Amino acid sequence: MPLDAICLGAVTHELNEALAGCRVEKVYQPDRDEIVLQTRGQGGAKRLLISIAAGAARVHFIDAARENPAAPPMFCMLLRKHVQGAKISAIVQPAVERMLTIELDTTDEMGVPCKKHLICELMGKHSNVILCGEDNRIIDAMRRIDGDLSGRRQVLPGLFYRMPPAQDKHDPFSLSGAGLVAAVMQADGEQPLDRFLLGQLLGFSPLLCRELSYRATGDAAARIGTLSAAPQERLGQVYDDFIAYVQEKRWKPFLLTKTENGAVFDFTFLPVTQYEGLMTVSQADSFSSLLAAFYEKKGKIERMARRSADLHKTVTNARDRLARKLAAQQKELDATHNREQYKRMGDLITANLYQLEKGMNKATVVDYYTEDCPEVEITLDVRLTPQQNAQRYFKMYNKAKTAEIMLTQQIERGRADLEYLESVLVSLGEAESERDLSQLREELTQTGILSSKQTRNKKLRAKPVSAKPFHYRTSDGFDVFAGKNNLQNDLLTLKTAFKSDIWFHTQKIHGSHVILVTDGREPTDQAMTEAAMIAAYHSKARQSSLVPVDYTPVRQVKKPAGAKPGMVIYHVYQTAYVTPDEQAIEKLRIE
Repeated sequence: MPLDAICLGAVTHELNEALAGCRVEKVYQPDRDEIVLQTRGQGGAKRLLISIAAGAARVHFIDAARENPAAPPMFCMLLRKHVQGAKISAIVQPAVERMLTIELDTTDEMGVPCKKHLICELMGKHSNVILCGEDNRIIDAMRRIDGDLSGRRQVLPGLFYRMPPAQDKHDPFSLSGAGLVAAVMQADGEQPLDRFLLGQLLGFSPLLCRELSYRATGDAAARIGTLSAAPQERLGQVYDDFIAYVQEKRWKPFLLTKTENGAVFDFTFLPVTQYEGLMTVSQADSFSSLLAAFYEKKGKIERMARRSADLHKTVTNARDRLARKLAAQQKELDATHNREQYKRMGDLITANLYQLEKGMNKATVVDYYTEDCPEVEITLDVRLTPQQNAQRYFKMYNKAKTAEIMLTQQIERGRADLEYLESVLVSLGEAESERDLSQLREELTQTGILSSKQTRNKKLRAKPVSAKPFHYRTSDGFDVFAGKNNLQNDLLTLKTAFKSDIWFHTQKIHGSHVILVTDGREPTDQAMTEAAMIAAYHSKARQSSLVPVDYTPVRQVKKPAGAKPGMVIYHVYQTAYVTPDEQAIEKLRIE
């Protein structure tokens, strides 16, 4: 769900307690929609993430450092000039608005103390980060909005900052339960109660409105016209209790996960009862950890998908082009299977030369290849002599025979190339950082999928940094490594692993090479099972159950001469069937 104003109030309260008095040590902009402020205070160093991504606008602490671009964007450099070294005096939220302001005590260019405001507007696709001076004049914004984008409110350097346009809704803290009930009773009886609350109360989310409706009536989508006196009275009481809950700051961070599969579903600041047994409601340690649990993994996937879009498009186009070429070649190959007919026609013409003359467009001859010797018609070229027509059919036969050999070889190579491109698409899904993408670009350049012209403008090409494979440790202490791309797969299997280590790979399914490091020990059944699960997880069968995973000692794995990166062969192996468990596998991972 979007971060509503009430929940943002709880987040703001938490951030203010943690950051008031801290200094901004560093400013980073790891992505076009994200700012990270590294702060330090009595509580130690903290990283504050400000994201204005559509559908994921939020502010919270993060634990792991973000990967930053080689050259910082212009807005990041401006923030470093104005914000770096500033002291955070307070973090405040305007009344029932999806925005917060970080108040900063700093100095101007002349060293004179002054105040600046970093305003975070967290309003879906209209989200923005705006830096204002002491006079409330805009210094700059992450997203500049001129008159062409909005005729009502411009956000440009030099203009005075104005609040977003007010919504035609009621302030929930100035409305009593009795007043709400009176307004509800005057509304359209066919309208659902939760939709009415959403349209009338400022800062409320759909989840919150459904919860109030459920607590008052027992139905999250109850229609206003069905409310009797008792539900009306309960609605007023529920609303008054809710307002008191918020004003007394009794909020707690709650994460909603689907009971059937544990998938993250939603978050809120009060216990949710409307889903009954369908959702599991668990309390998080803090609102920052709550928002991180809800957004971070999804956001990471979306960021990598955006960064790898160019590679994905290139590889997909190459794969589709190759698939079309293979289909055409297969059609040609199928046509060569009738080549014996050409030889038969040539032989029949040769056997009947005595009765054929130049200029004939067809010949009726006895087909002595068939038992009952029927008469058949053979098409002739009127420009050729009978002997030349026979030679023409023999040439067509020889051409088809040669084509079968060549096309068979080309189709075999093409299918290998297609398998390779499919494996690259799987590797793109495994990429976790720009380093991983840089290594994939290097691999695609080596194999000719990308030209050097396409990659020479990539900044990371000038400073190649080797990416590391996935690293896990099993429950009983065995190290497991999984390649993120085909170059890493080759390095792991052919260079790094010892002959006695165990190699895992999904059977006839694209995925990573996985190495279970034995260190001279006999691997346990638990270690073997977890390594097989890791291999299944890092494959196209990640969401499947009972995935077949082949395993064999590394000494049994060979790479054919001239094979594409990541392509190996093995003949001695065993197969395990496992179901990958994401949560269990993530617990084994070593960062």
